[in-house]
Amino acid sequence: MEKKLYKSRTDKKLDGVCAGVAEYLDIDPTVIRLLWILVTAFAGAGLLAYIIAAIVMPRKPEA
Repeated sequence: MEKKLYKSRTDKKLDGVCAGVAEYLDIDPTVIRLLWILVTAFAGAGLLAYIIAAIVMPRKPEA
């Protein structure tokens, strides 16, 4: 089965981007959320990347 990147419908805090990335990478969503916060705090590009991902990533289809 081919892996596709989708925003999560069930495990979301804002828009499901971090949970979708975590599902795709098969790791805990908390790790992705913490990494995203670190990137935002130190590099500043994390917020812009999150907004772009929220707009571009499709929502996971209904089962």
